[in-house]
Amino acid sequence: SVQFLAVGDWGGVPEPPFSTPREVATAAAMGRAATDPGADFVLALGDNFYYQGVRDEWDPRFKDTFERVFEASELRTLPWFVLAGNHDHAGNVTAQVAYSHHSPRWHFPHYYYSLRLSVPGTNATARLLMLDTVLLCGGGDDFEAGGAPRGPRDAAAAAAQLAWLRGRLVAARHDRYVLVAGHYPVWSVAEHGPTACLVQLLRPLLRRHRVTAYLCGHDHNLQFLQEGGVGYVVSGAGNFMEETQSHAGSVPPGSLRFFFGEPTSPGGFAHLRLDPHAATVTFLEATGRVLYRVALPPRDL
Repeated sequence: SVQFLAVGDWGGVPEPPFSTPREVATAAAMGRAATDPGADFVLALGDNFYYQGVRDEWDPRFKDTFERVFEASELRTLPWFVLAGNHDHAGNVTAQVAYSHHSPRWHFPHYYYSLRLSVPGTNATARLLMLDTVLLCGGGDDFEAGGAPRGPRDAAAAAAQLAWLRGRLVAARHDRYVLVAGHYPVWSVAEHGPTACLVQLLRPLLRRHRVTAYLCGHDHNLQFLQEGGVGYVVSGAGNFMEETQSHAGSVPPGSLRFFFGEPTSPGGFAHLRLDPHAATVTFLEATGRVLYRVALPPRDL
């Protein structure tokens, strides 16, 4: 199997000690999960540095919020595949890309990119497509009412990313699993709710190309929704935890299968396992407790 951990919104705070108790607890639990059940890499789903991203590739936040927190030996040997969130875009995202040259485990080659995965011992392959949903939909302000994305700053760049995604989805037609990841949710019942831009632009592509799952953060909790044959994984509990379900009426009826936002919880993340028979998503609390598990079938090729 191919196994990995997915964590979003893990990016500490801008004042000393630059990490939160929840981020530290989540990092420790991810270290344990990297051994049992196991992981080949980590997926970082954006908002890597609160609240204003980083200034440059030498910003001390890389050490204070990332290297010195996710320091378990099991995590130090794993590659991290990174994408940007809205708080990263409040700073310098190109500096996060450039940091790939400073850290052997930080992999952020471009705003959006593709990874091809081989399931060991089989001829099965999987495709992981990493998006920049802020470039696609625009920035959002978490601290004001109605702070949803207001449209891309550069319409041509957004169109180019969408064209790239369409091409990659066509090219992935023989892959047993296709996973798409971005920061903003397509569907969410929580504070930010569904992202209208992604419901319009991305949801039809996910359905048409029989994508296995879409992974995101942005809302600070753990959710699983299923709609149109696509699984929607929200893993935004790496640093904050919010219990509101203020958008419960904004998602398709019956689509929400799991929600966890307990404010006293020490955080959590998702573990994914791809084997020849299923893509299994397990939501783990930072205590190590299994909160929810679901198996998604291979694509009907």
